[in-house]
Amino acid sequence: MHAQWLFVGEAPGAEEDARGEPFVGQAGRLLDNMLAALDLARGRNVYIANVLKCRPPNNRTPTPLEAEACRPYLDRQITLLAPKVIVALGKSAATTLLNVDASIASLRGRVHHYCGVPLVVTYHPAYLLRNLPDKAKAWEDLLFARRALSA
Repeated sequence: MHAQWLFVGEAPGAEEDARGEPFVGQAGRLLDNMLAALDLARGRNVYIANVLKCRPPNNRTPTPLEAEACRPYLDRQITLLAPKVIVALGKSAATTLLNVDASIASLRGRVHHYCGVPLVVTYHPAYLLRNLPDKAKAWEDLLFARRALSA
């Protein structure tokens, strides 16, 4: 499978871990709605992955060591999928992929690169469910990613 868009989150939650599929809960439904607004859909032109491939104990933030242990798997996914753009969902995914310690605000609005692929940073859908005003910013980020894809 090749996907033009690759969305990368932090790690599976309980429901994702149980079903073996990323972003299947309420945050996943929000992400699917955001994708649909861009005329995108998972499995068609979108692939969704996580930095970590298994759920950390007590759903805590992954440690740098855990992220590094899973990085070869993510890198292999990127090679096989050959995405045209990567969207990092949330601070944990963004800082892990970019190997920086920075805020989402400082990373948004510009094109970064990972494995030679343009990477755009936006908010995690679970964060957006708790912070509704930032949904407009996330929409701006997705439109920015679409522009980066066509550039």
